Amino acid sequence: MNNEYRLYIYAFLSRVMSNIPDRRFIHDLKNNESLLEIIGEETYQWVKESDEDALYEALNIDYSSMYILNTQPVESFVLDAKNETLVGLQNPVMAFYFTHGFEVNMDQTDIMAPDHLGIEFAFMQTLIYRNELKPQLEFLDQHLFPWVVPYMMGMKSMAETPFYRDMCDFIIEFLSADYEYLSAGNANG
Repeated sequence: MNNEYRLYIYAFLSRVMSNIPDRRFIHDLKNNESLLEIIGEETYQWVKESDEDALYEALNIDYSSMYILNTQPVESFVLDAKNETLVGLQNPVMAFYFTHGFEVNMDQTDIMAPDHLGIEFAFMQTLIYRNELKPQLEFLDQHLFPWVVPYMMGMKSMAETPFYRDMCDFIIEFLSADYEYLSAGNANG
């Protein structure tokens, strides 16, 4: 694993978790064999055998069911039974962003929570780009691991499509590998 790969994967994960897949996303996914192979064999076969219209419909239904109707991928919702989004520096994730110079302009996105998984993955991408190693490990340890791993384990059973089933596994495996990579001090290049 290197930082270029990590940047690419965190950007991809941010996009996957941020919104319903649009037609361009599906077209790009269908034409990216190396990414499909990384995500999982079931996804690779399903995407290759399905036309883009069928993928668009199935992925939109699955995303909406999993991440909008049932439970949003928001750290404070998962860790706090009150389903409240803390605002400003009351939100521990927002405080972490602020400490590390990451500005989230909530007016520029449809996402309403600063601790939404799509934004958290984008933050990791920014830390990698800046080559800030210690904050990467701290953010994984303090914010991503405590909720994303159990969340994805639970969400996998809700997934109707191979893509989202495989994505749940892929996210867990990638975060674990990234944590090991950072812990071993390998992220200097």
